[in-house]
Amino acid sequence: MKLSLSREELLTPLQRVIGAVEKRQTMPVLSHVLVSLQNGTLSLTATDLEIELRDAVEGVMGDDSETTLPARKLLDICKSLPDGAEITLSVSGNKATVKAGRSRFNLTTLSASEFPRTDTLQDPVSFSLPQRGLRSALQKTAFSMALQDVRYYLNGLLLELAPGNLRAVTTDGHRLSLSEYPVDIAVDAQHQAIVPRKGVQELLRLLADDDGDVSVAMTANHVQFSLGNLQYTSKLIDGRFPDYQRVMPADNPRVATIDRETLRQALTRVAILANEKYKGVRLQFGEDVLTVQTHNPEQEEAEDTIAIGFSGDAIEIGFNVGYVLDVLQAIECDTVLFKLSDGNSSCLVTAADDNNHRYVVMPMRL
Repeated sequence: MKLSLSREELLTPLQRVIGAVEKRQTMPVLSHVLVSLQNGTLSLTATDLEIELRDAVEGVMGDDSETTLPARKLLDICKSLPDGAEITLSVSGNKATVKAGRSRFNLTTLSASEFPRTDTLQDPVSFSLPQRGLRSALQKTAFSMALQDVRYYLNGLLLELAPGNLRAVTTDGHRLSLSEYPVDIAVDAQHQAIVPRKGVQELLRLLADDDGDVSVAMTANHVQFSLGNLQYTSKLIDGRFPDYQRVMPADNPRVATIDRETLRQALTRVAILANEKYKGVRLQFGEDVLTVQTHNPEQEEAEDTIAIGFSGDAIEIGFNVGYVLDVLQAIECDTVLFKLSDGNSSCLVTAADDNNHRYVVMPMRL
């Protein structure tokens, strides 16, 4: 193999695929990136056996061939070179030489035949949507994924495709987040995919906040996202996601209308004296007023009162303050609605002007 390209042509795709390279891996080849040149198109592929990232650069001069190179070392080399540097890469046997100006680096390669590859998806359900839409749906739900839960199906995000609608849903058993986005696709049944936590985090890194399209392909075992020359494939968690529709409160006669930033500041202040382990706060909803209280084992107490709009009988309910603050962070509207049934039932939180993003928070006893 011998090829030439600019520093930027190599650095950009390397930075986009490096997220799939584990720092600690069980197979040496997983610390490498697969470098393949075919008909003037250079493709770089990285994988950790759970996710695979492949990016391509067109118009590269060189001989058709492929090899693997240590990914992070190659990335650090590219970063260290000056802007506009011309890089020449040549491979002989199990050694690769990277030259740029007067700099030269010799790297050890591994056989390309050892590199694991994802098969082409067979008969996927495919659709497209703006990157901004998918990114928003993930951002507004990813925070409530479980972390290393024995219920492994909670350690990821559910993507559910229904006629004309894409839903992103996460839950850790204490709270639930749901975001809906309209998609122009006709499907005769629901299709579900549980994307693992790392896959969600990597996708958030790659998606742009613009109207450029992302193409999505779903099968029973994989989901694939294509953004121009970048192709991201993730294995799916094999499990059955909980029936989230049953968790959504249907009859909440008490409704509080609250300024989001005022509530966030009050909760942040009161949380200073909350129990460090349980982070519990008590919310007392009354006529046009909300009182937030907490105490800790050191017999310290905090209380704050804010003005709200409230309809229904007075109610007192306890929450993990961190869960409520996460929801307020995800909602962009200035005004939020808290819909409650009683002190022992879950609370539904939405933006005042948008029902496409819904959050359920379970109460806690204080």
